[in-house]
Amino acid sequence: MKKLALVIAAATLAVAGCDRGTDKPEVLESEVVTTAENASADAAADQAPAAATQSASTGSSSADAKAFLDSAQERLEKMAEEVSHASWVASTYINMDSQYTEALAVERYTALAVELAQEAAKFDGADLDPETRRMLTMLKQGLVFPAPKDPKLTAELAQIGSKLQGMYGAGKYCPDQNTDAKAAAGGADAEAKCYTLTEMGQIMANSRDPKQLKDLWVGWRKVAPPMKPLYERQVEIGNAGAKELGYDNLSVMWRSKYDMPADAFAADMDKQWNKVKPLYEALHCHVRAKLNEHYGDEVAPATGKIPAHLLGNMWAQEWGNIYDIVKDEDMQAPYDLTQLVVDSGMSEKDMVKTGETFFTSLGFKPLPETFWERSQFVQPRDRDVVCHASAWDLDGKDDIRIKMCINKTGEDLITVHHELGHNFYQRIYSDQPFLYKEGANDGFHEAVGDTIALSITPKYLKQIGLMDEIPGEDKDLGYLMQQALDKIAFLPFGLMVDKWRWQVFNGEVQPGDYNKAWWKLREEYQGIQAPVARSEANFDPGAKYHIPGNTPYARYFLARIQQFQFHRALCEAAGETGPLHRCSIFKNEAAGKKLRNMLAMGASKPWPDAMEALTGQRELDASAIVDYFQPLMVYLQEQNKDRECGW
Repeated sequence: MKKLALVIAAATLAVAGCDRGTDKPEVLESEVVTTAENASADAAADQAPAAATQSASTGSSSADAKAFLDSAQERLEKMAEEVSHASWVASTYINMDSQYTEALAVERYTALAVELAQEAAKFDGADLDPETRRMLTMLKQGLVFPAPKDPKLTAELAQIGSKLQGMYGAGKYCPDQNTDAKAAAGGADAEAKCYTLTEMGQIMANSRDPKQLKDLWVGWRKVAPPMKPLYERQVEIGNAGAKELGYDNLSVMWRSKYDMPADAFAADMDKQWNKVKPLYEALHCHVRAKLNEHYGDEVAPATGKIPAHLLGNMWAQEWGNIYDIVKDEDMQAPYDLTQLVVDSGMSEKDMVKTGETFFTSLGFKPLPETFWERSQFVQPRDRDVVCHASAWDLDGKDDIRIKMCINKTGEDLITVHHELGHNFYQRIYSDQPFLYKEGANDGFHEAVGDTIALSITPKYLKQIGLMDEIPGEDKDLGYLMQQALDKIAFLPFGLMVDKWRWQVFNGEVQPGDYNKAWWKLREEYQGIQAPVARSEANFDPGAKYHIPGNTPYARYFLARIQQFQFHRALCEAAGETGPLHRCSIFKNEAAGKKLRNMLAMGASKPWPDAMEALTGQRELDASAIVDYFQPLMVYLQEQNKDRECGW
C-alpha cells in the first residue's frame, strides 16, 4: 500500500522502483518520498510558513492533533490500498479502462490527501511534541503533486498523470511506419517492425553500429512531444497545490523532505557531487578516448562532449554496456555475469529466488507465497505493460510484489536484488504507523537493494554455485571499471534530472525552454551531447520515465552515495578487512542484524538517526565511494596523463 504505483501525479506514498535504465511507476515510491522534518519541526515551519495556519490559540491542542493524526492515517491507509490495486492493474494491463479506473482512484486519494494536508497545516502554530509535529509535517509533504482544493483540478491532475504514464508505457518506435516504401510494398508483410523500449534497450546495449544507435535514440524520443502540454499543465496545477500548503512552489516542497531546509539540501547534494566529480571527469576522459579509438573522429570526437547514443544506454545514464570498448586489451573482467546467468540455466523466477536467498541469509523472513503468485516477472505477450522495474507494497502488510520484464542478464539479476531490497524494507517496517511506512528518506529505499548488490562479488557467486573459483586480485581493475561505468557514470545524471525539475517548478525555466534547459544541464554535468539537433519541438525529458511518472529523482543520486556508506559499515560489522570491492555480507549474521534493525525504523526517526544506527555517521559522506574506487582512480590518472580532458 503505501504508495503505490502511482506515481501518477498523484499523491502517494510509497513504494518503490529503481533506476537501472528503466524506472517505474515506482510505486509510489511514494514516492517514497521521505519524510519530514526532523525532530525539529522548525524546518517545516521555515519552509511552509504561509499555509492556512490556525494557531493553538484558536483551539488546536496536542490532543486534537493526535486524534486528527489517528483518523487521518486510518483513512489514508484504506484509500492507499484501493489506489495501489488500481495502479497495479493500470501498469500491468494498459488500456483505456484501466487508466480510467486508476485516474478515479487517484483522484479520490489525492482529494483526501489534500484535505488532510490542509487540515494538518492548521496545527502549524500549535505547541506540539516533536513526534506529533513530525507526523503532521509528513502528512503535508506526502503528495508528490498536490492538487488544489478545487475538485475539478484534482480530477484533472489525476487524469493527466494517468495519461502520461499510459503514453510512456505504451510507447513504441516503428522505424518504417511512415515510409513511402511501406506504402508501395503493400500487404501485411510490409508492416513496420515496431520496437518496445525494452527491445531498443537491448539493441543499444549490444549494437556498435552508430547509425542504428542514432536511429533508435531519435526514434524513442518521438514518444515524448505529445506529453509536453500535459506536463506543463500538470506543473501549473501542482504548483497551485503546493502554494495552498504554504510552499512557494513544488521545488521548495520537494527539497523540504529531507530533514533540513530546502536550500541546505540542494547545497549538500552539490557538496557530495564535488567530492566525486574528479573521479567522474577522469572516467569521462578515458571513455571518450576509447570511443574515439573505436569509432573515429567523425562519430566520436577525441575532445569535447560525448555523443549520447554511443554509451550503451538509452539515456546515457549508465555506461556498463560499452565495457568491451572501454577496457584495455590486457584488462579482463573477472567474469561475465550475464554468461554465468545463462550458463546456470536459471529461469526468470529462479533469478528472483536467488535474490530472496540473499536476504533470508541475513535473517529476513522469506517472501510470502502471494509474492510469487501476484508479481510480474516476464513481459506478457498479449498486452501492453509498464516494464520499468518496480517494487510494490499494496496493503502495508504482506501483499508485496515486484513488476519486471526480466531478461536473463547480469544487469537484471542485480536489478532483482535491488527491487527485493525495497520489498524487504517495506515488509520489515510494516508494524510502524502508516506515515512511518517509508524509508528514512527516499534515498535509503533506493540504496538498500543496491547495497546488497555490492555484495554480488566473486566470493558470493562462488557461494551460490555460479562460479567455481574466485578470480585473483589481478582481475579487480576490470571489475572496478565495470562498476564505475554504471555507478560513477550515473552520478551527474542522478543530480541533474531534479535540478531541471526544480528549475521548471520554480519558474526559472519556462515551457518555451524546457528542452534547451534539459540539454544545458546534461552538457554541463555529464559532458554529453545529443547526436542530432534538438529544439523545443522535442520534449526529451519526457523520454525518461521519471518525468512523466513524476518520480522524484534526487533519491537515486543519494542512493548511489549512501549505498557505499552502508556497504562500508556492513563490511566492518561483518569483520571484513579486505578491499571494499571484494566484500560480501552474504550469510553474515552480524551485518544482517545491523541492517534489519535500521530498516525496521522506517521513517519513525529523522534520517540522520537511521544513518547513525547503521554507519555511526549522521551525515551523507561520499568518501566511501571514493575509497571503493581508489585503485581505479590511480589507473585512470595514469591513462589520461597525455590526454586533453574536460569538455
